[in-house]
Amino acid sequence: MNLKESVGIKAASYVKNGMTIGLGTGSTAYYMIKEIGRKVKEEKLDIIGVPTSATSKKQAEEIGIPIKSIDEVEKVDLIIDGADEISADFQGIKGGGAALLFEKIVATYTDQVIWIVDESKMVDKLGEFPLPVEVVPYGQEQLFRLFTKKGYHPSFRKEENKLKVTDSGHSIIDLHLKQIADPKRLAKELDETVGVVEHGLFLDMVNTVIVGKQNGPEIISSIR
Repeated sequence: MNLKESVGIKAASYVKNGMTIGLGTGSTAYYMIKEIGRKVKEEKLDIIGVPTSATSKKQAEEIGIPIKSIDEVEKVDLIIDGADEISADFQGIKGGGAALLFEKIVATYTDQVIWIVDESKMVDKLGEFPLPVEVVPYGQEQLFRLFTKKGYHPSFRKEENKLKVTDSGHSIIDLHLKQIADPKRLAKELDETVGVVEHGLFLDMVNTVIVGKQNGPEIISSIR
């Protein structure tokens, strides 16, 4: 069993009968969804899943997890999702899988947030992982020039030599910052930039972090 699989299975143990569960996106979340599906089938676990991407929706449907959209539920009890970086003060960068908008929407209406990662994702400060910024296509070249002038070293996310398009039909500009000195200041700046739909700074959102380590999953934070 690899680290991602062990963490995904551990995270699924937090899911209880009657819950509405946000189903994250990514290689670690894949194993969490797989384990929840097993529990639904073999243990008759009674839950509703709220997918954060077309990918997690497809996986949930295929393995028999009942699903609803975020607009079909009053709130979400728990979301389990991956992260691309988590800093020492438990702030995060997400969006490597291009699902940051839906992930943040679901997390905003969720009582408890769990991030599941392997230990390579734990860092002192954010920024080595490129920061995803989801933008509307109209004016995206202007935004690219703006980010270049600011020294943010932008690049358009591509897939098979074409611009990556999110589930909402937007583009992603990755900012290669190396280190983010003040994540809250940068988040505010991006929030106020016209044409930016969402960014991958997930700040003051997580309750629990489960880290995959060689000797087994470790719960390293339970905050808020």
